[in-house]
Amino acid sequence: MYTKEKFSLKKLLLIFISGIFLFNLISLSVQAQIGQERQLADQYMASLEYDKAAELYDKLFDKDPFGTYPSYLRCLIGMKDYNEAEKLVKKISRKQPENLTFISDLGYVYSLQGDDTKAAQQYDKAIKSLRPDQGTIMTLANSFIQRQQWENALSTYTEGRKLMRGIYGFYFETAEVYFQLGYFENMINEYLDAVGDNPMVQQNVLNILQARVGFDPENTRNDLLRTSLLRKIQRNPEYPVFSEMLIWLFVQQKDFESALIQAKGLDKRQKEDGVRILSLGNLATANLDYETAINCYQYVVDKGATYPNYIQARMELLNVTNKKITLSNVYTPEDLKKLELDYETTLAELGRSAKTAGLIRGLAHLRAFYLDDPDSALTDLDEAIDFPGLSKQVQAECKLELGDILLFVGNVWDSDLLYAQVDKDFKNDPLGQEAKFRNARLDYFRGDFLWAQAQLDVLKSATSQLIANDALSLSLLISDNMGYDSTMDALTLYSKADLLSYRNKNDEALQILDSLIVDFAGHSLTDEALFKAAKIYDAKRNWQMEDSLYGRILTEYPEDILADDALFHQAELYEKKFKDSSKAMNLYQELLTKYPGSLFVVEARKRFRSLRGDVLN
Repeated sequence: MYTKEKFSLKKLLLIFISGIFLFNLISLSVQAQIGQERQLADQYMASLEYDKAAELYDKLFDKDPFGTYPSYLRCLIGMKDYNEAEKLVKKISRKQPENLTFISDLGYVYSLQGDDTKAAQQYDKAIKSLRPDQGTIMTLANSFIQRQQWENALSTYTEGRKLMRGIYGFYFETAEVYFQLGYFENMINEYLDAVGDNPMVQQNVLNILQARVGFDPENTRNDLLRTSLLRKIQRNPEYPVFSEMLIWLFVQQKDFESALIQAKGLDKRQKEDGVRILSLGNLATANLDYETAINCYQYVVDKGATYPNYIQARMELLNVTNKKITLSNVYTPEDLKKLELDYETTLAELGRSAKTAGLIRGLAHLRAFYLDDPDSALTDLDEAIDFPGLSKQVQAECKLELGDILLFVGNVWDSDLLYAQVDKDFKNDPLGQEAKFRNARLDYFRGDFLWAQAQLDVLKSATSQLIANDALSLSLLISDNMGYDSTMDALTLYSKADLLSYRNKNDEALQILDSLIVDFAGHSLTDEALFKAAKIYDAKRNWQMEDSLYGRILTEYPEDILADDALFHQAELYEKKFKDSSKAMNLYQELLTKYPGSLFVVEARKRFRSLRGDVLN
């Protein structure tokens, strides 16, 4: 008896398994058939054969309503058969009445029929039927967005925010809709509310704002962002995140002075010991805003010698003061001697050691290139390089400076050796790339153009954008002019003048440049020679001749690569040397109009607005 029962159970199990297998086989066959029919219908749809597609979709709808519905609806709308489309939407809605997108679809069909009142009623019904479910809210909003019904999408997110009650605010989604509508102030406020709700999204918001606000030719969105941030700071002074974002905005605009004002407030509230302001000073220095950089470093120095950043700030203050004085080219011999004395006084206070090697490097540069005392400079650097405990990084920086000074005095071979050492020791590092660039420049000075260009081409992809740009610029100078004539005489003359200018032998450099301009009239190097001569006259403080040469470039070579450079420097000349604000404004405006793709556009716009008297903070 037991054996028969066991046999019957096995038989039943076998029959059951066979049934399941057969069912699955049939199901797969049916699905395969549906797939083939849908593929054929989609092909008809793609080729705009709506009648054939609709016939197949109608059959498929009974077998797979939810899978077929989206394509079938598009097909009927493509046919402009709005009555059938209305029937289809109502039919699918009865199968799934809680799906709000079907209500939205019905509204869309009514709008296509020209019945805006009934359409609005359906849209309103869908929005009012929302429940506190993030997925449902976003699905409905997306259905509106796909049809560019931005106002309905906005209403959906607004209602969804009320329903979610602080669980999820739809800030990013709402901001995107405002962006599409062109309501930039509302967009900005949504992003700021997102940060206020969750400071962890700050960087994400900054990335978006950089794309949505930063590339604004009229600068109105930047103004809106600044105003909105200031309003947030006033209302929420306890939230440092908005002050940080305002500092970020000012840095993007290269308005470091305004950034410093905000950074000081944060430093005091957060008790940061000047760390943020020290970093801001470094940024200002890198962007040539030496006045603001000095104010940054002075702020940290004024905290006193007991503060951890005092020594670094004291050294940076002196080095940036050096740059401000020497690069402005309006200094007197007394200014230079006082600066040298400030270096010596600071070194006497802080001591000559590995910690102050950077300070010694700055002093050496001052003595060699501005005080005509290269011997003292070489002695200073030899001492610094041998300091116990000196990092390899700082040692390499001192070697590069030593190489520059040796080149300045004409000791080319030792200069070459030092550059090569740093290049070897810091392969694939920005410092090594800097050394490689200087070596390539040295080969260019010596007239070995092919080898120089080979090295420069490698540096075009350098990690440092500054090095890459310098390498590209010099490479283009060589390649554009090396093949102009078979002798390369003009390029050889130009490189000699370039080296003489580097060595402060400006009168000799000008003689060569004048010969090049006359003897090689019409050569592609003429505008380069004119521009180089203008910069030498700037060093000699012959502003009138400098202005004349810029004018000549703009008249004779308005389409060449140096035209916008000449126009910007001419405007700067009128602003800072001639003190003619009206003329400077006209020139900056001319640059913005004639050369909108120039790298000087941002700075030119800032200076134009400043001269016009606009409030920039």
